Amino acid sequence: MIFPLCVFSRKRCFMLMNRRDEPYRKPVITTRAVSVHIGNTDPKHARRLAALQQLAFPTLPDHDLLRAEHFLRHIQLFPEGQFAALARVQGKWAAVGCTSTFRTTWATIQQHLPAAEITGGGWFSRHDPNGEWLYGTDLCVQPDFQGLGIGSRLYEARRELVRWLNLRGEVAAGLIPGYEQYRNYLSVESYIEKIVAGELRDPTLSMQIRNGFKVKGILYNHRSDPRTNNCAALVVRENPYYNRAGV
Repeated sequence: MIFPLCVFSRKRCFMLMNRRDEPYRKPVITTRAVSVHIGNTDPKHARRLAALQQLAFPTLPDHDLLRAEHFLRHIQLFPEGQFAALARVQGKWAAVGCTSTFRTTWATIQQHLPAAEITGGGWFSRHDPNGEWLYGTDLCVQPDFQGLGIGSRLYEARRELVRWLNLRGEVAAGLIPGYEQYRNYLSVESYIEKIVAGELRDPTLSMQIRNGFKVKGILYNHRSDPRTNNCAALVVRENPYYNRAGV
């Protein structure tokens, strides 16, 4: 069974410019409404989603980014756990965001493995069809479409999937790109504490907290990102509807 499609609209729209020499169609803002669908990722969107990785994570090395063949493999392994955001622009649907997930165990999570290891180099080789936790490996939105609530909608799709599959909850590595501004006088630990306390705001971690995640630890040497000293926050969102009986 595939996760159902959901639709929402905002009073801002983007028109795609006809530029064939760009890795993605650059939008310009108009005043018309935009419709965005959140649904399971389709194989035909794999190449565009790979291009979005470079736009959303410009400081990550190429070996940390997902390629089209990675997205195709994710769909083969766990189709209901892959989501894409499609925006209707100039009469056509274009992929403007996505999130990839797999199932795992709490024992695996507790190992605090680096991103490349826990994701199997992006191939999701650690996916466990019987795992009781959903692991969100990434969530990205095309920069021009940020601020429309697309990221929160993708998180909501993951929440509903966890409830539908009766999983214990969801885990992710919360990147902290905002740390770059404070790294000269705040430790990673102090920065994350201030984010949790609401004293500072981080583009990624703050949104995860707003969407119900709680910080449970720090992942050191998690991913090669100079903005974050290669660190991330281990965030968990438990499923309040989890039924131990599985019924």
